[in-house]
Amino acid sequence: MMKQMPKILVVDDEQDILEIIRHTLNKEGFEVHVAANGAQALEQARRIHPELILMDVMMPVMDGMEACRQLKEDPETKGIAIVFLTARSEEFAELAGFEAGADDYISKPIRPRVLLSRLKAILRRRNAIQQPTSETMDFGNLKINREKFVVEYNGKSMQFPRKEFELLAFLASRPGRVFSRDEILENVWGNEVLVVDRTIDVHVRKIREKLDEKYIFTVKGVGYKFDVV
Repeated sequence: MMKQMPKILVVDDEQDILEIIRHTLNKEGFEVHVAANGAQALEQARRIHPELILMDVMMPVMDGMEACRQLKEDPETKGIAIVFLTARSEEFAELAGFEAGADDYISKPIRPRVLLSRLKAILRRRNAIQQPTSETMDFGNLKINREKFVVEYNGKSMQFPRKEFELLAFLASRPGRVFSRDEILENVWGNEVLVVDRTIDVHVRKIREKLDEKYIFTVKGVGYKFDVV
């Protein structure tokens, strides 16, 4: 039996962009679905459950940022990887995308080889994090279940966007061990993904807010560590 290829939803209001991306992904064997705005993306995502959504930011009806926020707030769609596709290259736009819960950010104009490399890297990491493991990391009031992709804090299950979960699980895998920024980027985002320097800081801040400023500590000039104090 042939292995089923991942489903990718491409969202853009420019028909020529949709066709270029659809052709590129179809040649690689992906199952490709398309939508013209954020509202359509929400409907499609809930209906077909794609593994990844490649979404433009600036669109009519509903923009990509708002669609991303709603997808990440919905338990049925929060685990879908979301990659923003946009002509805006300013750092603030990239950070805004990560704030909304995006997993990565690709700038136009589209370069098919780069696009495929980045999407495949994201899907590989997504599959790796979902591989079953019998181990649940238990730190008393904080439990991290890597099999179910669930964080439990003070007895309550919490929703963590994918990159926040991966970052927390990676740091917690070696309590007390200081990880450099380069190590974090390589293990959580991968060498094939280009992110700005503040990306780690944004995700750490959001994790700290959820965990009452506990567990993740800054080691100046080096990086971050997870610890229970």
